[in-house]
Amino acid sequence: MLTILYRGPLASCDYDCPYCPFAKRRDTREQLRADRAALERFCAWAADQDEDLSILFTPWGEGLVRSWYRRALVDLSRLPRVRRVAIQTNLSCRTGWLADADRDTVALWCTYHPGQTPRDRFLTKTAELTTLGVRFSVGVVGLPEHLEAARRLRAELPDSVYLWVNAAEGHEYIDADAADWTEIDPLFEFSRHPHRTRGSACRTGDSVVSVDGAGTVRRCHFVPEVLGNLHDGSFRHALRPRPCPLDVCDCHIGYVHAEQLPLYDVFAGGVLERIPTEPVWLPLPTASTSH
Repeated sequence: MLTILYRGPLASCDYDCPYCPFAKRRDTREQLRADRAALERFCAWAADQDEDLSILFTPWGEGLVRSWYRRALVDLSRLPRVRRVAIQTNLSCRTGWLADADRDTVALWCTYHPGQTPRDRFLTKTAELTTLGVRFSVGVVGLPEHLEAARRLRAELPDSVYLWVNAAEGHEYIDADAADWTEIDPLFEFSRHPHRTRGSACRTGDSVVSVDGAGTVRRCHFVPEVLGNLHDGSFRHALRPRPCPLDVCDCHIGYVHAEQLPLYDVFAGGVLERIPTEPVWLPLPTASTSH
């Protein structure tokens, strides 16, 4: 199976989080048309494949407020060779359209942004997902000012819903602070420190690739080397196991694919949507895998 992380040119968002460079950014009509055309071309490519695919949309902006992303998730979820299609979202969109999707295939990676939406409204959306039978995870950015909101969210979410915490970029966590976040997310230690990855085996570039709106294929979002193009098939000859060329990997959508970490077991069946295997957690990484 080939796992694809797709990121088109969309860079607009309806939220204005102070820690995000794309807050309240507006795409022009021309940029939106280009993003729509690129996504539709990608979906047409996926529909023409004779191998199993697993697809995660990782837009810089918010995709689900755009009709073409909602339609893409529905259409892709109904393709026989698509095993999972998921998207990262702030869940500001309506949810009823998911009734048309294959609920065994579609999934959402939802981020709660305190200060951008009332907690009750966000919880109502998650309850709608549960009623629809849609798989989803929920998460927050681990900023100190988000701690109490995250605790309240954890208390009000069903126990069956995983609440993940992303370490805030550039933020150092003393042990006491990390313990607070670990009470919310038992897997926080994986995010707390960047992982030393240079020379280590990684699934990216072999069974996992990154694709942009032009169809340019790279091993992941964080390594600029081009492997080829999706639409002419030139990327396929470059697929092979290869070590990571970066000193560290500090983003979940990157290090989840690192073979030195047990995350494919932790998230078995839910790697793209970040849903751990129930009911147990695996041991946290040792000092040799992160710093």
